[in-house]
Amino acid sequence: MTRLILASASPRRLALLAQIGIEPDLVIAAGIDETPHSKELPRDHAERLAREKAEAVAPGYADAFVLGADTVVACGRRILPKPETEAEAEKCLTLLSGRAHRVYTAIHLIAPHRRAARVNETRVTFKRLSQEEISFYLASGEWRGKAGGYAIQGRAAMFVRTLHGSHSSVVGLPLFETAALLSGAGYPVIPRA
Repeated sequence: MTRLILASASPRRLALLAQIGIEPDLVIAAGIDETPHSKELPRDHAERLAREKAEAVAPGYADAFVLGADTVVACGRRILPKPETEAEAEKCLTLLSGRAHRVYTAIHLIAPHRRAARVNETRVTFKRLSQEEISFYLASGEWRGKAGGYAIQGRAAMFVRTLHGSHSSVVGLPLFETAALLSGAGYPVIPRA
């Protein structure tokens, strides 16, 4: 039996997989340190965390497909945090106001006899935000624990002027790349009748 393990506790990733008909057999939070390394670039940071999440879970499941993922919001070379306080979230939103930024979501798959990885890069441009809009968003609480201090699938959608790339990647999992990676490694993305 082919088993899929999602090495992430993100409910958004679980919901995105369900959107394309994939239900992991297990969901295991990897519990790794997500602190960026000194001078680590945003794309490299996302790739490293996705790999480390998969590697943290895989040893106990040699016969399974273990999928790790991580999303990083970057303004230039700066990695934005997953805010834990309203003040941190406000700093993120103020920085993103009226600017383009990049969202990198990396996926790393450890499958029986194979490893594969992909990174999706999506460019998002926010409208210029008024203090009233920032306060409205902060009051929603949606920002809590979200990369860059916003959830594009929620109220922050009204701030997005343009998006070039993958909407699902900004939410937390690039579905096109994920399905291709799993299928290419032999996981039955579309079940046989």
